[in-house]
Amino acid sequence: MSDSITKTCIMDLPINYYSSFNVYQSLMMQKIQNILLVSSPYDAYLMEEEGNLTSRIINEYRGLNLTRPPSITQISSAEKALAYLSCKSADMVITMPNVGDMGVLSLAKKIKQHDPNLPVILLAHGLPSVASLLQSNSSRIFDRIFIWTGNSDLLLAIVKHVEDVLNVLPDTQQASVRVFIFVDDAPDFRSFFLPFLYKEIVKQTQGVLSATLNEEHRLLKMRARPKVLVAENYEEAMDLFETYQTYIMGIISDTRFPKNNKMLDNAGILLLSQMHKQMPDIPLLLMSSDAENQKFSKEIPAKFIHKKSPQIQKELRKFFLHNLHFGDFVFRNSEGKEIQRANSLGSFESALKKIPEDSLRHHAQNNEFFSWLMGRSEIALANIFRSVSISDFPSTGSLRYFVISNIHHLRKCQQHGIVVQFQGEIFDADIFDFTKIGNGQLGGKARGLAFIARQLSHETDFFNKYKDIVIRIPKTIVIATDIFETFVAQNNLEDLSSPSIENSIVRDRFLKAAFPENIVSQLKQYLIQVKHPLSVRSSSLLEDALCQPYAGLYETYMIPNNATDIEIRLDQLITAIKLVYASTCYEGPKSFSKSTNNLTHDELMAVIIQELAGETWEDYYYPAISGVVQSHNFYPIAPITPDDGIAHIALGMGKTVVEGERVLRFCPKYPNILPQFSSVDDILKNAQRFFYALKIKNNTQNRLFREESNLERLEISDYESHDVVRQLSGTYIPEEHRIRDSGALNGPKVLTFASILKYQLMPLPEILSDMIELGTKAMGGPVEIEFAVNLKSSQTPTFYFLQIRPMVAGGEKMDVKISDDEKEHSICYSQKALGNGKNTAIQDIIFVKPQSFDISKTTDIVSEISSINAYLHKERRPYILMGPGRWGTSDRWLGIPVQWNDISGVSAIVEIRNKDLMADPSQGTHFFQNITSLGIQYLTVTEGTEDRIDWQWIQNNPLQKETSFLQHVKTPQPIVLKVDGRQSEGVILKN
Repeated sequence: MSDSITKTCIMDLPINYYSSFNVYQSLMMQKIQNILLVSSPYDAYLMEEEGNLTSRIINEYRGLNLTRPPSITQISSAEKALAYLSCKSADMVITMPNVGDMGVLSLAKKIKQHDPNLPVILLAHGLPSVASLLQSNSSRIFDRIFIWTGNSDLLLAIVKHVEDVLNVLPDTQQASVRVFIFVDDAPDFRSFFLPFLYKEIVKQTQGVLSATLNEEHRLLKMRARPKVLVAENYEEAMDLFETYQTYIMGIISDTRFPKNNKMLDNAGILLLSQMHKQMPDIPLLLMSSDAENQKFSKEIPAKFIHKKSPQIQKELRKFFLHNLHFGDFVFRNSEGKEIQRANSLGSFESALKKIPEDSLRHHAQNNEFFSWLMGRSEIALANIFRSVSISDFPSTGSLRYFVISNIHHLRKCQQHGIVVQFQGEIFDADIFDFTKIGNGQLGGKARGLAFIARQLSHETDFFNKYKDIVIRIPKTIVIATDIFETFVAQNNLEDLSSPSIENSIVRDRFLKAAFPENIVSQLKQYLIQVKHPLSVRSSSLLEDALCQPYAGLYETYMIPNNATDIEIRLDQLITAIKLVYASTCYEGPKSFSKSTNNLTHDELMAVIIQELAGETWEDYYYPAISGVVQSHNFYPIAPITPDDGIAHIALGMGKTVVEGERVLRFCPKYPNILPQFSSVDDILKNAQRFFYALKIKNNTQNRLFREESNLERLEISDYESHDVVRQLSGTYIPEEHRIRDSGALNGPKVLTFASILKYQLMPLPEILSDMIELGTKAMGGPVEIEFAVNLKSSQTPTFYFLQIRPMVAGGEKMDVKISDDEKEHSICYSQKALGNGKNTAIQDIIFVKPQSFDISKTTDIVSEISSINAYLHKERRPYILMGPGRWGTSDRWLGIPVQWNDISGVSAIVEIRNKDLMADPSQGTHFFQNITSLGIQYLTVTEGTEDRIDWQWIQNNPLQKETSFLQHVKTPQPIVLKVDGRQSEGVILKN
């Protein structure tokens, strides 16, 4: 078999088979929930001598970690039972022999006449009470006959056996569930042996389930446990064998039972011999009360157990472990000597890399890999292994590659969409996608990631559509909220939630605090394997919530994680975690929490440690593209509609986008409609000039954890030698005053992203359209998605799904109408307004004096705004804030770089766009997300359009305070602010 064929077989394993668990959801659809027990009061008394039957069966279910135990309704006579069934339903009837005057045979016949498919089980107190019945054909009216011995395990076995019979056909067809055939005609031995058989199957199946599965998936996978079918004669056994031959896991047979309606002493020997002839590799077990029959078992060949052996349970367990492969996989050499063991898929994969060639070929030739995987319910891969033979491979090396690659692929597939508890001894950085340290909550941001990871694991069609693109969530480990609680409590940091404590004091206290030793140990185990750059991000309980997302309020740190000394890397990681923790007590989050009526001391923080999306370019690490895409566009331009969405992208780290610097804005559905790039002059003016990157060489501790950011802000023109810059740029030709769509030409580079949007270097617009459609459907409303893209020419393009959060505007249900007269006589009118509603409680207006505005002084303006805001916020006086440029940007040349704590009392914001400061609306920033989530109306007034603002009326109001750049006025009466969210229009009116 060639490598190409081998790789095809690997891809044939469905990516969503294990992660979605759809196949397990559809198994065991027919459950026994209601049992009707028909018995005389005395029989019922005997059965309940050791306790209530329902309680006992519930205890049996709990003891085996099985779900949904059935309920039992006990009725004392046949007549009452028939009356019950005429008006109520039951899933199974268990009847004792003594049921009143009618007789048990008559009862069974009438039940079958009423419902031929209703299982009827005869349960007797001893073999003599049913001896005459067994000798006649009339016993066939019962689905099965058992003997009560006082063991409540029998009830569980009866329930499971009936469920197996009801579900075996659909479950084998849908999921290739394995089947056991148990052949024995004696009700007493069957009643003794079947409970033990079921208990052993359940325990062994639970024992081999991967420790990496979460509890939900372990329970689902239990539905694929082997089924037990019972035959009482040769013909029944052969019929079951031929019907389910493809799915048979093993056969256990008595030696003496009927064949052709005659009792044969060697029927079991004949049966197993025939089955071995048809399926040479099937495990067989012969049982007999006569020890002499052991010699015949060797001729079949089959294992042998003496029915009267005091070690019968121990011997059966040995058969399960060694012959049915529920135990360790024992690797043996050509002489049969044990050379290695594997007790998990991980250790199995490791052993496969080391065992000698003769051992590998021996186990493959005997289909032992198939059998061992089936014992673990790894049905899909087991079937792939069974479909090939050694002769398909040109060499033992290609066989080894095939087996190892498929096992590795299976282990990866198992983890798609699953959050796994971190265990250092089994952690494998290449296998585990999403891991959790601690027992607390994941926090909002991590919860959103875990949710979308699970949703994406179901989207087979989506991944098939983009086969040439790697689409994934970066590998993630989350430190749960309980670790934060422990850290704060052990270091007495609770007092830092007070609003009066400065950030620098908070930061210093958190950095000096001791981190829990057990978590330090686990993080060290993590770092032993993980050596790529990391992003350490917040995931508070309130972050990315449906109503108030708390976007961008907490700290994020990127660390190179490339020091040769692991202690240095560990120290940097713990420092980053502490600083993320500290940010819960910083001034910004406190102010925001106060505005939302949430309490800072109630906030709990989880931390996301994530593979940092990006690539190495000389001394720096950054992705080709970072961006934000939103499913709702607040500022559409025809033919674009609001539901077509809007994307903002930039070269380098996403800080450029989320903090409102120069980015490229486009609609994924119409990627070539670019208003900000409508002419060469517009492109030169609006194109991104700076980008952010993580310095990975010669980075100092002080630089890594400085307060403003540990990323470097680089000028694009200084890094035109980087392939990715040329890849995404055009070249400006001054003498032609044009930009050519190639970064390979001589001349200044201009970041146009034409290779993506125009020439489809990768189908980013299409991926984004599909992503927002999937996200909106999954979250039940508009969403915002953060993403990154790697484009290194030597590698497959990779799309990283970084974050998803709901988009919230608030108040959309209020019907607000703005008349033409109101537009004409308004103080302010905007054709691009965000929010929805009417506000009549504002009298205060803070505005930047048009005649005093200086773009170079925007940071000074922030200080003045912050001072007036503090006063008005304390007085609980809401206000309107007006000024030029983009509010909340980190680029002071595009607008006024306020942060939330600078404007925490604001009720509405007016952004003024004029010929000197015409920054494009930035919908992808954290600032933008937070103001819309709080219901703060945002009006954009563009000079030279139908928008208007009456400066004369505003300035004629009583002056409250004037600074170098601001005026604060108060109107005699509250003004009226109206925003029509459906039309994106807003007005401010005199009252």
